Amino acid sequence: MLVIAARRMGYRVHTLSPEHDTPTGQVSDRAIRASYEDLEQVRSFARGVDVVTFEFESVPAAAVQAASEHVAVRPNRRVLEIAQHRIREKSFLAEHGFPVTPFVAVRTEADLLEALHRLGRPVVLKTATCGYDGKGQVRLSADVNGTDTSDADAKDAWAAIGRQESVLEAFVELDRELSVIGARGVDGSWSHFDPIENVHCDHILDVSTAPIDLPRDVVETAVGITCEVMEALDHVGVLCIEFFLTRGGRLLINEIAPRPHNSGHLTFDACRTSQFEQQARAICGVPLGSPEMLQPAAMANLLGDLWANGEPNWAAALASPNVKLHLYGKTKPRIGRKMGHLTALARTAVEARELVLSARSVLTRR
Repeated sequence: MLVIAARRMGYRVHTLSPEHDTPTGQVSDRAIRASYEDLEQVRSFARGVDVVTFEFESVPAAAVQAASEHVAVRPNRRVLEIAQHRIREKSFLAEHGFPVTPFVAVRTEADLLEALHRLGRPVVLKTATCGYDGKGQVRLSADVNGTDTSDADAKDAWAAIGRQESVLEAFVELDRELSVIGARGVDGSWSHFDPIENVHCDHILDVSTAPIDLPRDVVETAVGITCEVMEALDHVGVLCIEFFLTRGGRLLINEIAPRPHNSGHLTFDACRTSQFEQQARAICGVPLGSPEMLQPAAMANLLGDLWANGEPNWAAALASPNVKLHLYGKTKPRIGRKMGHLTALARTAVEARELVLSARSVLTRR
């Protein structure tokens, strides 16, 4: 979707990935297959373009550093290093006074047991790296009487995540989850999309809806925090902050994503300027576009589970003229793998959500 937006603006796009026949490579002008660890290939790639960006946080910082020797990389290496490591991310946010859930860094089993006694239960143990869509997470609960259980389950949790560097976070009582997607230009100009409500299923984003009904002060706080985080990072490009809104009305940062985000995919159809075009504009140094939402919308992810009994019934889902289908070009559907999404447009956000869920529900009908 980023390549499509950039191509529409007249840019030529080169991609580098260790995989063959990638969704991005399918629509780019040149697709280079190389390991991110092959720094000479990365340098060669960088010499052939005017600006470099990344689409997820698993790119090694060394690759970004190698590319930056020859061309501007936006966002910068510092942003990537912070966002790809939960301890660095939480520590950066806390040190700058941003609201986060109580947490403790965990590097040994002894650290975990001490942190557990400090934070109490329930808590969530998360790996410091390579954790997304619920991967690398274990919840540690209290017993039915609300008291701590033995440390045996903590030792099991430590083994389950591979005894690797992690963060232990206090569990919070949620009212809802939401995200704010901001964009910041080379000149420091700033724009944002209004908050988007997110509902997860099995730790994977399931449905996103916008606009959402929130108190004005909550909206202003979420937008203000997003702007301040981007300023603190000197971030150029699009950045998403996922927030927890507690039952007490407090906003807490769950995590940051320095790129276009799954929750913002609905902007591709619903907004005057999508998050993808905004990313292209920001990193290429041209003025940001208007983020105005033209119509309420909802997005529903399409996971590989839908292919269990064959190709989904696309015609049934598209029976409504207000439903849009986006498939990403991934060749192998797998359980839990995001293969695409549906977007529905309607008079209200509630109607859009009902429509997109109805359209997804008929995909497996024959």
